This record gives sequence, C-alpha cells and structure tokens, in this order.
Amino acid sequence: MAKRSAGLIVYRRRGDGLEVFLVHPGGPFWAKKDLGAWSIPKGEYEEGEDGLDAARREFWEETGFAVDGDFLEVGTIKQPGGKVVAAWAVAGEFDAALLRSNVFEMEWPPRSGLIQEFPEVDRGGWFSIEEARGRILKGQVGLLEMLCSVLR
Repeated sequence: MAKRSAGLIVYRRRGDGLEVFLVHPGGPFWAKKDLGAWSIPKGEYEEGEDGLDAARREFWEETGFAVDGDFLEVGTIKQPGGKVVAAWAVAGEFDAALLRSNVFEMEWPPRSGLIQEFPEVDRGGWFSIEEARGRILKGQVGLLEMLCSVLR
C-alpha cells in the first residue's frame, strides 16, 4: 500500500493576488537546494486516522503555528515516488520568521558514527501562486492548481 501524507495549504489574499505558505526541508540533503525543493507542511498518517487531524498536527509540528478556521478539502495527488498526499486549505496569517520546527536525528556525515540533530523544516515563506509553482516540489504543483480551483 502506498504511503499517505496529509497537509495544509495555508493561504492569504494580498491585493488581487493569493499567497501560500510553503516550507523548506531541513537537513544536509536540502541545504543547498531552493527551487523545486519547497513543500506544503505535511506528514504521514496511519490507516484509521483522520486526514485533516493529521494535517493540522503535522502543520503544528513543522511550523509551531496552530491554524484554525474553515478548512476546505483541496483533494489528493500521487507524487512521483508513489506517496499519496491529501490536502486541505485554510486562510491564515502569521510571521514566517517565527517558525519553530520539530527535529530529527541522523548520522552525519555519512559513516562517521556521529549522530546530529536537524530541524525537519529550516524555514518557511509566503509566495504568490506563480512564485510557489517554481519553488514547490514538482510532484506537488498539482495541489496549487487544485487550490486555485477550490477558491474560485
């Protein structure tokens, strides 16, 4: 069975445009990657767990921001690696500079025996839909298109 993730697309309106909040993955593999590396805050969830509850939990863990409001189901996509991502949209507003992420441990450098701690997300930012298309992982671009359709 394919792994499943649930995430939130937090958006805000600026003038006539729409902005979405994306996060950049932490850790050494992503440190020098920018365009095509960002994501919606999301995470895996188990069979029987409510997807929206999981999305809200993952958003909190990855950003430190609690989001509440009217959640709109955006839909699901299948990423190139096979993971199925379900997403919900909600209007929100917060300062990206205040992001606080949970951490993970890994051996770094490889085969060194040294275990280091890294943030799951090292930064977040607000981007116009056009800019977000260039920053988000290719496998998640469809979520932006679906978001625009849901908000019309």
